[in-house]
Amino acid sequence: MLPAHPSQRLALATLQDSWQPMGSLQRLYVRVGKEPEPRSVADVQAVSGHGLAGDRHASLLSPRQLLIAGDDAYRRWGLVEASLRENLRVDFSTSGLASGDLLRIGSDVVIWITFVCEPCRLLERRAPGSLSKIGRDRGMLARVLRGGIIHSGAEISVCPAMVPALSDHWQERVIQVARAVPEGAWISYRQLAEMAGVHTAYCRAFPKVLSQLPERVAKRVGSPQRAAGAAPWSGAGFFGMAMD
Repeated sequence: MLPAHPSQRLALATLQDSWQPMGSLQRLYVRVGKEPEPRSVADVQAVSGHGLAGDRHASLLSPRQLLIAGDDAYRRWGLVEASLRENLRVDFSTSGLASGDLLRIGSDVVIWITFVCEPCRLLERRAPGSLSKIGRDRGMLARVLRGGIIHSGAEISVCPAMVPALSDHWQERVIQVARAVPEGAWISYRQLAEMAGVHTAYCRAFPKVLSQLPERVAKRVGSPQRAAGAAPWSGAGFFGMAMD
């Protein structure tokens, strides 16, 4: 699990001998605005701590800035091109990746694997029969640690278990974010959903999940009325990983 205060800086040079070749980037996509389909591109700017420039999922507060899927998943499930809505399509299986792994794309860009992408009903609509079976083949989510230009065809290397891991279970991530809200501050359910990496539809389940916490902690989530006199929390420091 991610520590309460995970601020940590990594130097790319210190990891130079730790990278293990994994494969290469086969396809690259961005989802722009409300466009219904991913847009195939030859290259894109990855922005440290933010995501892919112009992509609808880019956000400083999100653990799911981009999605990585493997060619093998498309072959195994007979999927239509881009049906997994991935940003990066790679020529190796993503099921072997784990939260806390780092991926280097080309010589500059480094991303932090956060957790597995949970299959949803939207996927079932695009690929009937896949929801109950696809499992970790759905892909892995990630944040950008070190920015730069990502080029289609770039070589990819992995540095296993180098940074804090996040749980694959959304309830644990919700509790983790709630615990990180400083005393005297509050966040909305919408912000909690974003930082925990879940759809806002999950907000209706938050009261039950948050009931596991002490009242003094749980009241920091929901509305300023619940935490009288509290100031909004920006989320600063929660995703404190950075790379030089």
